[in-house]
Amino acid sequence: MGRMEKPRQDRRIDYIEFRVAHIAKSKEFYGKAFGWTFTDCGPDYCEFSDGHLKGGFDGSGTVTPGGPLVVLYATDLADLARRIEAAGGMVTKPVFEFPGGRRFHFTDPDGYELAVWTEA
Repeated sequence: MGRMEKPRQDRRIDYIEFRVAHIAKSKEFYGKAFGWTFTDCGPDYCEFSDGHLKGGFDGSGTVTPGGPLVVLYATDLADLARRIEAAGGMVTKPVFEFPGGRRFHFTDPDGYELAVWTEA
């Protein structure tokens, strides 16, 4: 897992872990939709990186979608929604406005709900 090395990163998200049914399918989805890169760490674990934040796909147990909502940032919501659907995800809450911006929610192939936002 990533280590926080600078005081300014104290109490910031450092790592996210998803329990997944198929590591290869998760790598395909997140690689195609978001351009993430991957490092395999054995048959049941794969670390991912988005270029800033690292996390992992854990394939060693039962998938239990849910937990905290992970919110990603994008400059072009419409383009990313198309990429997510083309990669096998599903937009579950179309783009809506909120104070400070706009966002939408989607689920990945394992049923995890995530959101993507941009400034107004």
